[in-house]
Amino acid sequence: MRGDSVAVSVIVPAYNAAATITECLAALNNQSVATSEYEVIVVDDGSTDDTAAIAARCGARVIRQANQGPAAARNAGLAEARGGIILFTDADCAPAPKWIEQMIAPLAAPDIAGSKGVYRTRQDDLTARFIQVEYEDRYDYTARHEYVDFIDTYAAGYRRDVLVASGGFDTSFPFASVEDQELSFRLASAGHKMVFSPKAIVYHHHPESWLKYARRKHKIGYWKTLVLRRHPSKAWRDTHTPRDLKAQMVLAALSAPLTLLSLVSASNLRWLGLTLGAFVLTAIPFVAKAWRRDRPIAFLSLPILYLRAWSLGMGLVAGYVSALWHRGPLMATHHVQEGENKSRPAA
Repeated sequence: MRGDSVAVSVIVPAYNAAATITECLAALNNQSVATSEYEVIVVDDGSTDDTAAIAARCGARVIRQANQGPAAARNAGLAEARGGIILFTDADCAPAPKWIEQMIAPLAAPDIAGSKGVYRTRQDDLTARFIQVEYEDRYDYTARHEYVDFIDTYAAGYRRDVLVASGGFDTSFPFASVEDQELSFRLASAGHKMVFSPKAIVYHHHPESWLKYARRKHKIGYWKTLVLRRHPSKAWRDTHTPRDLKAQMVLAALSAPLTLLSLVSASNLRWLGLTLGAFVLTAIPFVAKAWRRDRPIAFLSLPILYLRAWSLGMGLVAGYVSALWHRGPLMATHHVQEGENKSRPAA
């Protein structure tokens, strides 16, 4: 039962998040908005650690469910939320004191359906610092647009009625991947206006391993095949992905066969050189930006940008190949469109 309403509901999906949930909830309990104006809901997604108990001690309303993934967990929170505005963040994020205030400010306009915040980090690790520069590069690109078509769920705000009408998150995505991207594209396609809120900050624990970074990008690429099935026009343009990255994915993919062909015939070295040269040209704006923001990252940028492009590209290839064998995400059922998920948030 939803009971007495509040203005805002903050939903945090959590799975085995005992190590980070205290910091997250302490930050949410220390907001510039009066505590009477919002509620915090933690959806424990079948954790085997003390996540639920810690969340309860921190004052959050806890909902428990069997492990179903973050999309289903967010929908479960939405079903129980009392607020007219729904905010999402993650259990490994610590929102800044004015996060709620900044997230809900754009939603005061009746024609705005969603708002998108930003990541920051306090980490010193080189991997985490590269990831932060990467996000800031995306934010610079996003800021050029009056309205956005992608809201990341680490700092996401929506009108509750818009989410309910849309059917919520698509549970075809069993893991944290691009389920937020699919929802955002769906809402944008329906004509809803969403905006970028760069002052709505959450501090995040980025991965501190290049291998974890590459695996994460591969998983994103794999599940992006499902998004592109639903929204094929987004393969060419969206407000989140700089066009340089899309070009780099193509160039990285071309470099692999050209490298093999160069081993057979030296005449192919010219084509390999041209391909790699084009890759470097597309990377110059990122490297220049990194030089201004974090100079050690600028020196690492070229190989890591190549790793990023290769991992995303190979993830896409894997997704499409598995779909051809009737096992992959392209063959997955669209749970929202078919109604499996649609009634749940309306409770």
